[in-house]
Amino acid sequence: MTQTSPGPQQVDEASTREVDAVVVGAGLSGLYMLHKLRGLGLSVQVYERDAGVGGTWFANRYPGARVDVKSMDYAYSFDAELEQEWEWTEKYPAQEELLRYIEHVADRFDLRPHIRLRTRVTEAVFDEGAGRWRVGTDRGDRVSAQYLIMATGCLSASRLPEVPGLEGFRGDWYHTAQWPEEGVDFTGKRVAVIGTASSGVQVIPLIAERAAQLTVFQRTPNFVIPANNHPLDPDDQRSVKARYAEVRKANRESGFGVAFPEATKGAMEVPDQERHDYYRKVWYDKDNSLVSLLSGYNDLILSKDSNDTIAQFVRDRIAEVVEDPEVAEQLQPWDHPLGAKRPCLGTNYYETFNRPNVSLVNVRKTPLTEITPAGIRTSEKEFAFDAVVFATGFDAMTGPLLAVDIRGRDGARLTERWAEGPRTYLGLAVAGFPNLFTITGPGSPSVLSNMMVSIEQHVEWVGDAIAAMRAQGKRTIEATADAEDFWTRHVDEVAQATLYPTADSWYMGSNVPGKPQVFMPYPAGVGLYRQTCDEVAAAGYNGFELAE
Repeated sequence: MTQTSPGPQQVDEASTREVDAVVVGAGLSGLYMLHKLRGLGLSVQVYERDAGVGGTWFANRYPGARVDVKSMDYAYSFDAELEQEWEWTEKYPAQEELLRYIEHVADRFDLRPHIRLRTRVTEAVFDEGAGRWRVGTDRGDRVSAQYLIMATGCLSASRLPEVPGLEGFRGDWYHTAQWPEEGVDFTGKRVAVIGTASSGVQVIPLIAERAAQLTVFQRTPNFVIPANNHPLDPDDQRSVKARYAEVRKANRESGFGVAFPEATKGAMEVPDQERHDYYRKVWYDKDNSLVSLLSGYNDLILSKDSNDTIAQFVRDRIAEVVEDPEVAEQLQPWDHPLGAKRPCLGTNYYETFNRPNVSLVNVRKTPLTEITPAGIRTSEKEFAFDAVVFATGFDAMTGPLLAVDIRGRDGARLTERWAEGPRTYLGLAVAGFPNLFTITGPGSPSVLSNMMVSIEQHVEWVGDAIAAMRAQGKRTIEATADAEDFWTRHVDEVAQATLYPTADSWYMGSNVPGKPQVFMPYPAGVGLYRQTCDEVAAAGYNGFELAE
C-alpha cells in the first residue's frame, strides 16, 4: 500500500532542506545519475530503501542469481580507467561479484555521502509556485528539489501470488527478491518453489542439490537457454579492453544493446539444415548469448512461422534432456513465441527434473487454492513443506514508480494518469509532471536491452538536458501532451508489428491481476531509440516546453 504524507501546504518550510536534485534509488542507474549530476555542480540527495547500494544486485541474492548479459558488456563505460581496472571472473557474473563491482564504483567515485539508505520515498508533490518538488520519506525527511529523478529500476517491486493463507504457514517462506543476507540452508528440507521464470530457473537447480524433496509449481513453462557459463580467459578480457571504445560504440548502435552481426535473411529463407545447424551451434557454443540466439535471423520476433522453427528446436532439446516424457512435455512452452517473454538463461535447469528428489506440478491443470499451515493445497491435493520459495517476479516497470505518491500539476496523481497504462514521452518524461525524469521508464527499450547501455544513455541524456536548461536560465522542462500522445501511440504501433503482444507476459503487465494490458517497453531497438533521443535534444528539446 502506498504511504501518503502531508501535501506541501502542510509542510513546515523551516524543516525542509533544499537540494538541486533528488534521485530515488541507488542501483546502477541511481549511482551513475548521482555521479553525473555532481559533475555538473548540482547538490544531490539519493534515497535508497535497502540497507546497501546495488538495487537489483543488492536485493536479489538468492542462490544462483546471475546476470544474463556478458560481464564485459554489463559494465559502466563512462570512465575509461574504471573499464580497465576492474577484472571480471566469469562470462555471466554472479550476484556477489556484481555487488562487489557496484560497491567499488560507489567508493571509487565517493558517492556514499550523498546516499541515505533504509529510506523509502513515499511522496513527491510538485509545487507549481516554487517550480520545485516537495519530497517526503518514511523516515520523516522533507526535501525541496528542482529535479526529481526516478531511478527505481524496472524490476524492483516484487509481488506474491494471489493465494490466501500465507500468514498461517508454519514453515519458513522467502521471496527471491527479498532474500536474507545471511542466506538459507535447505539441507534435508521439503521445499516448494513457486514460479519458473528467470529467478526460478536459477534457484531451482541449487535448491535441488540440498533439499530432501523439491516440488516446483509451474504455471507457464519458459524457454530456457543454456548459459554455458565459464571463467573468463584473461587474454580474452585483455583483448576486449584493448578495443573497448569500438565495442561500446557497436553496443550503443545495436538492437538489444549488445552488438551482433546484422542478419540479412529471415529464418524461412535458408535451407532447413542450415537453420538447424545455426541453432545447434548457438545452443552448444560456450560463448553464446540470448542475443546471438535471437539475432541469427532478422524476423524471429516478427514472423510466427520463423519463430516456430527456433521454438521447436528448443522443445526438441528439452525432450532430449528430460528423461520422463510426461515431465518433458510439461516443461515445453507452446503458448508463446520464443522471445515474446523474456527468455531465461539456465545451468542444469532441465537436467534437474531428472533428479529423484524433484517433482513438477502444473498449476494450470491443478491451480493453487491455498497456503495451509502445513504447506500448499492445489485443486487436487495438499502438499506438506518445511519451506516455500516464491520466485513470482515483479510488478514490472510501472510498479516501482507508482509505489511513490507522485503528484504533478494541479495535484494530478501519476497513478490516475496511468490508470489505463503508462503514458510517457520517450520513456523519460510525463506531461504535467515538470522536471520529473524516469530512468529506463516505460516507453523506452529498457528490459528489451542490455540494461547498462540503456541506463547510461538515459542518465547522459538527462544530464545534458539539465545542463542545457541551466545554460539557458530555464527553470522547468516538461513533455507536451501532444508529444506524449504521439510517443505512446508510436510505441504501441511498433509493438503490434511484432510477436511481443501475443504473449501473456510481464512486458504486458499480464502477471499482475487488474493491471492494464499494455506493452510497456519500446521494441524498435536501442540504436534507433538513441538516435531519436539525440534528434529531440539537437532540435532544442522538441516535444518539451522549457520555461523560466
